[in-house]
Amino acid sequence: QVHVVESGGGLVQAGGSLRLSCAASGRTFSIYRMGWFRQAPGKEREFVASIIWSGGITYYADSVKGRFTISRDIARNTLYLQMNSLKPEDTAVYYCAVGRSITNYDYWGQGTQVTVSS
Repeated sequence: QVHVVESGGGLVQAGGSLRLSCAASGRTFSIYRMGWFRQAPGKEREFVASIIWSGGITYYADSVKGRFTISRDIARNTLYLQMNSLKPEDTAVYYCAVGRSITNYDYWGQGTQVTVSS
């Protein structure tokens, strides 16, 4: 099993920046990919970005391309999401997830709140 804990959320004004972190522990050798998802009030959870753990290939939702950057530190087993030019519509709970394969995300964190004020 892999345990993940997110941090770095908070309140920021529109146009500002935040960096989220996700620390993984446990059977980290089984990580194939990690991703960020978000869920706004009254909406379904949506994909934000993901990264193939060993190769570093990244994927982004169209809504965040050019503003958000996903990265990882393999030695620290930590995933990051640098969020720039934040918009009020980015307000959501952000979740970190671990996938042991290309098909599923198997482990999820508890989430961290990001609030962007206009």
